[in-house]
Amino acid sequence: MSYVDGFVIPVPLANRDAYLKTAQTAAPLFLEYGALQVVECWGDDLAKGHTTDFFSAVKAQEGETVVFSWIIWPSKQARDEGNAKIMADPRMMMEDQPMPFDGKRLIMGGFSTMLDTAAGALP
Repeated sequence: MSYVDGFVIPVPLANRDAYLKTAQTAAPLFLEYGALQVVECWGDDLAKGHTTDFFSAVKAQEGETVVFSWIIWPSKQARDEGNAKIMADPRMMMEDQPMPFDGKRLIMGGFSTMLDTAAGALP
């Protein structure tokens, strides 16, 4: 089964285009280094919960939404090897592009796939 890196990112509404530009620059590099798919989703229908929600998870501020993003890899080993290469690639520095979000509030993690209906069969 595949391996997934997941991200929940607070992004100012005014930075939508800058975020997309950054994602469009990085996505081909992830694919070059072994990722199978990169998905970026702009939050436009997010409910505020009573106990928790996407906004509180990243301490989103007024004028921000949440981006939900994931990268699918063939395996955890492929992810680890690919990420090492990406971090060493000077094209990822993007010094001419300031980060369009506060990375201190980004949530990320790696996930082992338990069920994937795209794989063609249910258990």
